[in-house]
Amino acid sequence: MKRPILIIAVLSIVFLSYGQSTFKPNNLYLELGGNGLWTSLNYERQLTNEPGLGVRVGVGFYTENAFYLTIPVGINYLFRLKDNRSFIDAGLGTTWAGIGKISTDPLKNAREFNFVNFVPSIGYRRESSGNLMWRVSLTPVANKFGLVPWFGISMGKRF
Repeated sequence: MKRPILIIAVLSIVFLSYGQSTFKPNNLYLELGGNGLWTSLNYERQLTNEPGLGVRVGVGFYTENAFYLTIPVGINYLFRLKDNRSFIDAGLGTTWAGIGKISTDPLKNAREFNFVNFVPSIGYRRESSGNLMWRVSLTPVANKFGLVPWFGISMGKRF
C-alpha cells in the first residue's frame, strides 16, 4: 500500500516541477542607443505571467551641443521563437528629451529645447538561464527634426 502512494507522490512532484514557468516578468537593463537616444536605465514589466504585452519606463541622457535628460516610455510585445529563451521584441515608444543646460532665461530653454521623439522598435531578445537578458534592436527616431535611423543594444537582469 505504501509503494503506490510513494510512486504517485514522486510522479506528482516531477510533473508539477515541469509545469513551473521559468519566465520572470520584470527586467532592469542598461540600453545604449534605442529609446533613450544615447544611454538609459530602464525598468520593464510584462503584464502577464508569460511573454507577451509589456510596458517600460526609463531615464537617460544624451549630448549634442548640450546635456539632454531623456525619459523613454513605451509598450512592447514579445513573440516567442522556437527556442523558449529567444524572442522577437516589437514595440512603440515615446521619449521626452529636455535640455539640462542652465541659462539666465530658463523659460526660453524650456520652450525651445524640450521635444518628444516617437520611437518604434523591432529586435531580437535572448534570455539566459542565469536570469540575464540582452537585446539588439532597430529603433528609428522620429521628431520635429526629422527621421533618423537608429539602433539599440540592451543588457540587464530579469527578476
